[in-house]
This record gives sequence, structure tokens and C-alpha cells, in this order.
Amino acid sequence: MQIQSIRNATMRIAYHGHLFVCDPYLADKFTRPSYTGKSPNPLIDLPMPAAEVIAGAEFFLLSHLHSDHFDPAAADLLPRDAQIFCQPADQTALQSKGFTRLSPVDDRVEWKGISIRRFDGQHGSGEVLNDMGLASGFVISAEGEPTILWVGDSLLTEPIRTEITRSKPDVIITHSSGAVWGKDRVLILTDAAQTIEICRLAPRARVVAVHMEALDHATVSRAGLREYAREQAIADDRLLIPQDGETIIF
Repeated sequence: MQIQSIRNATMRIAYHGHLFVCDPYLADKFTRPSYTGKSPNPLIDLPMPAAEVIAGAEFFLLSHLHSDHFDPAAADLLPRDAQIFCQPADQTALQSKGFTRLSPVDDRVEWKGISIRRFDGQHGSGEVLNDMGLASGFVISAEGEPTILWVGDSLLTEPIRTEITRSKPDVIITHSSGAVWGKDRVLILTDAAQTIEICRLAPRARVVAVHMEALDHATVSRAGLREYAREQAIADDRLLIPQDGETIIF
């Protein structure tokens, strides 16, 4: 199994003899609006041409349709007949964009020996949830492969803790930029402290931190996360923090 972190939450994952892409966010640098007023987004370019990001993908797995996870550039570039697995709440919006091979994941789907099970995330707290809407995480498994738990855009909540304990994943993918929203700067996904708690919840798993250094509402950098992890005695080979374009082989 290989995970190539592209940018933000976009990943190319080679798994069980197949290739899929998660959350394609393909905009050029500074071509999308700011989330905080600090800077247009994304803050960095893709590490490869957008066409190469999706090349060879047999399906696309979408955690939700926020503009930093599935943007107009991706909607334009993906073939209309691309196989897309999504949360049920996003099916109608994707149909309206002309996509014809949609498989909403209510609980679990099976695809060519790969199991994809969905769970609900919590993309913030309080009134911010009205802005954020629904976001999903996924547990991906197949015979002879490590089990992946992709937390997605979520805080570390009690249901997520339970999901980690239940699934016993070998690899956990976290969105660890500590992004905040609104004038009150409400945390809307995992920060450094929650990432370390995840490492401790699953001491046999390797944690891969993505969704880093691409957007202007982030509060945690790669260097800051690494420094904090070392202070908390989390080994570098347990918490992996890939650069954009970097491939991790398991």
C-alpha cells in the first residue's frame, strides 16, 4: 500500500492492486478565495500538473464537497463517468455537475475486494456546524492490506475515539492543520494536541498527518506539529508528516 500526499487532503492511494484519489483539490496557487482575509487560496501550487494527480485513478473518494476538497478545477477535469464514492448528502450536488457514476456510501460498499465503510465526522462545534455541514470519514480495508482509517475534516470526538478503538486501524490519516473558522476562530478539524491523542489511542498504528500548509485558515505547521510530537515523546516513525508530493510505502 502506498499513500502519496499531493496537497491539502488530496491523496493518491495505491491499494489492493488498484489506484484511487481522495478529495481532489486542483486549483492553481492563489486562484481561490481566502477563508480568513489573510491570503487567496491555495497557498501553494500542486507538486505536479493537475492531470497527473488524477491520472490512472480507478475511483475517487470524496469526504465532502467543501471548496478545499472538491473544487471547480476538479469538477471540470474529472470525467463525467468517473466512479465516485461520496457521502449520501452530496449525491444530488454531484449529479447536478453531470457526474453519472455515483455510489453514495450510507454505511459500507465493496469494490473489487476493497471495503469502504463511512462514518460521520464533526466539522467544528456550536453554531459553526451550521456553516460546515456534513463531513465523513472512512475505514478502508482489503485482504492482505493495512486497514486505513481516514478521519477526514473532523474534530476528535467521542464517536471518533470509539471508531478508532473499534476499527483497530494500521494507518490513520488525520487532517492536522488545526484550521479555524469565523471571527471567533472556532477549531473545525484536528489540531496538534488532538493528533497526538490519536497517536496514543492507537499505539500500534502509524498516523499520517495531511491537510497541512495549503490554506490560510490553518494554525498548525508541519514543523510545529513535529516539534510538539517530539515534546510528547511520539516517535517520528509513528507520526508521519509528508511533504506535498511525497509517497509513503507501507
